Amino acid sequence: MSLFCPATLIVARHGEAAYTVGSEILSDEDGVLTDLGRAQAAALADALRDRRVALVYTSPLRWAVETGMIVAEALGVQVRQLDGLQEFRVADLAGARFDDDRLTTTYAAWLADDLSPRIPGGESGEEVLARFDEALSSIADLHRGETVLVISHGGAISLGLPRLALGAVPSPPPSLANGAHVEVQAGDDGWTLGPWPGA
Repeated sequence: MSLFCPATLIVARHGEAAYTVGSEILSDEDGVLTDLGRAQAAALADALRDRRVALVYTSPLRWAVETGMIVAEALGVQVRQLDGLQEFRVADLAGARFDDDRLTTTYAAWLADDLSPRIPGGESGEEVLARFDEALSSIADLHRGETVLVISHGGAISLGLPRLALGAVPSPPPSLANGAHVEVQAGDDGWTLGPWPGA
């Protein structure tokens, strides 16, 4: 009989942010939640009201923190920022367009399991995956037998979760909508991934 109590992590994408609306320019600057983004965060809180969430972890980026604070206030729990959950940085591509080949081809390679390419001036897929894995693992170690919410970002989640957890996810996975979430459990056999929205 196992004495290991699994941790349940509900990993959600932040609400819609101003930088994602009407902008075609890449940037590493923090965005703020739109009215819709705040509504998405409130809807996420409603969806989790009966889940006994013990704590909310967020990426250090502002729009993720805002999302986490809205959910945490509604659920009556604390918020903790954790480095490693943030989105990959566009680095030297700041100011370029979202469809810049240097970004799209690099991210497509990552999703196809070639993690070696690097965003100019930024991270490789291996580095993004390593720090995302480390962050989730540290959360799971601290919260065995509990359920916690983790607010992160679409690119990091879509790259990280299918490679860290056992579960049937198309490759590449469907884009995760703002406010949508995926559930993972850390148990004796590693990570187990729940249903992927839209898959």
